[in-house]
Amino acid sequence: QVHLVESGGGLVQAGGSLRVSCATSARTFSEYAMAWFRQAPGNEREFVAAISRRGTSTYSADSVKGRFTISRDSAKNAVYLQMNSLKPEDTAVYYCAAAWGSPRDITKKENFNYWGQGTQVTVSS
Repeated sequence: QVHLVESGGGLVQAGGSLRVSCATSARTFSEYAMAWFRQAPGNEREFVAAISRRGTSTYSADSVKGRFTISRDSAKNAVYLQMNSLKPEDTAVYYCAAAWGSPRDITKKENFNYWGQGTQVTVSS
């Protein structure tokens, strides 16, 4: 069982920056692909960004390309999402997710086994 705990959400003005973090209990952290998804009220949970097990590959949704960066720290068993140039439409609950190994499609939430409780990010206009 892997426990994921997100932190770092909050309220920020449009154009601002925020970094959300995800701490994991995974003893073999480097064996898990990690990702961030988000869900706004009334919407489906959508892919934001993902990073491969060893951090050699990253993936981003078109809506956040060039603004958000995912990274991981094996020494801290943590994954981060740096969000710059935030827009009101980025407002959502952000979820950290983990998948053992290398999912066939790292952008699909169905391929992730473990989820955090989420952290709220609100961007005001």
